[in-house]
Amino acid sequence: MSNNEKLFSEFPSVSTQEWKEKAIADLKGADFEKKLVWRTNEGFNVHPFYREEDLAGLKTTGAVPGVFPYVRGTKAGNDWLIRQDIDVCNECLAAAHEKALDLLHNKGATSLGFNIDRDAVTEENIAALLEGIDIEKVEINFKTCVKASQKLAEIFVAYVTNTGADVAKVVGSINFDPVGRRLARGKVIDAVIQRYADIVNATLSLPKFRVIGVNPVYFNNAGAYIYQELGYALAWGNDLVSKLIDAGLPAAIVPKKIKFNFGISSNYFMEIAKFRAARYLWANIVFAYGAKCPREECPNREPDGMERCSAMMRIHAETTEWNMTIFDAHVNLLRTQTEAMSAALAGVDSLTVLPFDSAYKEADEFSERIARNQQLLLKEESHFDKVVDPAAGSYYLENLTEAIANQAWKLFLEVEEKGGFIAEMEAGNIQKAVNASNEARHKAVSSRREILLGTNQYPNFNETAASKIEPCDECGCSKGEGALDFERGASDFEALRLATEKSGKRPKVFMLTIGSLAMRLARAQFASNFFACAGYEIIDNLGFETVDAGVTAAQKVKADIIVLCSSDEEYAALAPQAFKAIGGKAIFVVAGAPECMEELKAQGITNFIHVRSNVLEALREFNGKLLK
Repeated sequence: MSNNEKLFSEFPSVSTQEWKEKAIADLKGADFEKKLVWRTNEGFNVHPFYREEDLAGLKTTGAVPGVFPYVRGTKAGNDWLIRQDIDVCNECLAAAHEKALDLLHNKGATSLGFNIDRDAVTEENIAALLEGIDIEKVEINFKTCVKASQKLAEIFVAYVTNTGADVAKVVGSINFDPVGRRLARGKVIDAVIQRYADIVNATLSLPKFRVIGVNPVYFNNAGAYIYQELGYALAWGNDLVSKLIDAGLPAAIVPKKIKFNFGISSNYFMEIAKFRAARYLWANIVFAYGAKCPREECPNREPDGMERCSAMMRIHAETTEWNMTIFDAHVNLLRTQTEAMSAALAGVDSLTVLPFDSAYKEADEFSERIARNQQLLLKEESHFDKVVDPAAGSYYLENLTEAIANQAWKLFLEVEEKGGFIAEMEAGNIQKAVNASNEARHKAVSSRREILLGTNQYPNFNETAASKIEPCDECGCSKGEGALDFERGASDFEALRLATEKSGKRPKVFMLTIGSLAMRLARAQFASNFFACAGYEIIDNLGFETVDAGVTAAQKVKADIIVLCSSDEEYAALAPQAFKAIGGKAIFVVAGAPECMEELKAQGITNFIHVRSNVLEALREFNGKLLK
């Protein structure tokens, strides 16, 4: 084969219409749009296949890594920083310092985040905390209360000066975020813009040290849809840039002081597209302010030839808390791994993987090590850091990037038209919109339209969890009116199952399997998973010759619920027999939604479970009857 000959050139080309006609034929009359076109929560359709022609007209396909508008990343490579955060207080300062050194020297961390108590923000403590850490080689990030952030900034600048470090090599951040405090806790901070201006001015001598935190991770953890997280992030950052420029700060400086801290949901491809779209849109927003940095004119080139300019979005990403679960908690490892993969492939600058047990206890050495190793595996064994933007050129992901960018931009413009992010936040409109999404997603979880493996589908039947949940210290973290709702997606099912566990009574659910072998097995499996979500004891069976034999066996084990598992055709005869034989001594349930359902209801049979059931509401009703 010559170098110019195309692979498989001997085969005739197939048009998009031919592909679609083949799919329609295989659907055997089913509607193509309804069966194969996915309507996303983000407000756009995803088609079952994409072709080269779908790239026509897209604005992102000609991008180059490390070059404006940065859709393919802000650097020529794809290495990212592995970050772990450490809590710091006066009493635990020595332990925090020891842990920091251990993480850097022995555990593979390349970025540190210090969450410092307000009382611990002193010159002596910061010096002691950073002793032995090369701040020219390690990214240093801080977070403290709003009122102590300015002091912390001044202390750190003085520390850098005193150590003689090269300020051009000091990379890090202070997550100063009074706006986020309002979102997360409903707390109002006075003179917000002046506070931002003060902390920016205090750190002008550190060109790569960012002190304005824009934290869309709050929206992610509150159950927002992806386009909301991105659209609100852009509006948030833009509002601060606009107001700080009006306050007298240079347009070329303000964006360089902003760090975006995003969350990562489990929507794998959508998250890759989100980060690509985020860089693209932010670069164009900043460019519009006049802080221009065209590729051929960038005056701030570094020795490696890379461009460094205001339009580059600095992104830290953190795996989401919203889908973390208490039951079957090791599934959290699967969730955080795919989330980490999305962020890494999308080219984020730094990444935190939350420990799998963080939903119910303070992480220990084991769970923190596993979380770090999840990133190390992506680097050392999967070589994710060796490939720049593998999404580039993918017909699907390029279209997904464009679609998410359009939806997020639409939301961004809506916020701008209503006065900007801060005005909309103060009016409570942003919180209401995100909380509405959280509520909608909880409803989707309750009916299994959104699956949380091990919680609302395929639970560990015999697991208990009450003893492993540590009390949460809510001291100083009370929420005011108009705050975001951070209720995790699994919380309703967890409350249900914990109620069963704490009641001291574990209801028994007996599968009365009879008739069609295939249908009774399938429905017994469905019903077993259904009731196990509430922590009930499941008693499955291979099958009974007669209804009376099944009822007798159920009564022998003192079943609280008896579930008839058979085929739709057989229910018309079997269900009335079973209902009569049980005689009200146990709750009778039919697994399925047969055509004869109304006739069965007329005979007093009222409990049916099927794929359209709201699992949560149904189980709450059973709990109400059985746990009295």
